[in-house]
Amino acid sequence: MQVHRSIDNLPAFSNAVITIGTFDGVHEGHKKIIDALIREARSVQGEAIIVTFHPHPRKIVNPNEHLQLINTLDEKIELLNKTGIDHLVIVPFNGQFASQTADEYIEHFLIQKFHPHTIIIGYDHHFGKSRQGNFMLLAQKADIYSYRLLEIPKYILEEVAVSSTQIRTALLKSDVATANKLLGYDFFFEGVVIEGDKLGRKLGYPTANLQYTDSDKIHLGHGVYAAYAEVGEIKYSGMLSIGNRPTLENSNERIEINIFDFDKDIYGETVRVIVKKYLRGQEKYSSLDELKKQLSIDKENSLAVL
Repeated sequence: MQVHRSIDNLPAFSNAVITIGTFDGVHEGHKKIIDALIREARSVQGEAIIVTFHPHPRKIVNPNEHLQLINTLDEKIELLNKTGIDHLVIVPFNGQFASQTADEYIEHFLIQKFHPHTIIIGYDHHFGKSRQGNFMLLAQKADIYSYRLLEIPKYILEEVAVSSTQIRTALLKSDVATANKLLGYDFFFEGVVIEGDKLGRKLGYPTANLQYTDSDKIHLGHGVYAAYAEVGEIKYSGMLSIGNRPTLENSNERIEINIFDFDKDIYGETVRVIVKKYLRGQEKYSSLDELKKQLSIDKENSLAVL
């Protein structure tokens, strides 16, 4: 898969078959659209192209809205690379791009940049200033610009929308089992290791305190999870805790992972956490000894999963 981060130097595509969307999550619903895109491209000896936008259009249109995205841009690229598409075009989305009329969007963007053989789009897709462009306008222009227009079935679009909402809701509620099933892979996030108060070390369970690498990345609900930690090229078993540590008073939210059989100094490094299973909620214990006993149980339960 070739990744293009500018629309000014795109190659001359051969029989370009394109679809456009955010593809947040690159989940099982999205894969049906992507599979159809690839099949269509192969049937005309063409190239399968996904067009997406960065930053997310809602950040430009509604700058005060706090986004909760399933994937960062780098994660999306990684996941789409596994699907078999030929090109991913990441359009820098800004006020100037958003101000194009629907006709300008078709002529100056879709036609001049891609010369599409086929456009695959949903019936409810809107584009251009004030979202004035739609499927019907693309259909009216098809003969003028000599492209085929195919519609993504309504049931698949609804499945995609429902899945995305269900995944976000599940993650916020700590329901990793549902989220991972709908995603078709285990939810993961990355964090930079920062200084903590080293309480875990005193209890015999040293943790890496993490700070999300992307503020738009959705946060898991509070709780304790069985998880893997990827440090460099090596994947370790561990247990993840997210929450306010109720046993300690006035504690801010912490994201901590106890990496089993690991004792390296990784401050400042980026760790990928792959979340396998929710174990329990955050609980308040009467003493640190009680907490230590529970951590021992959590480790056993994590190892049983991992």
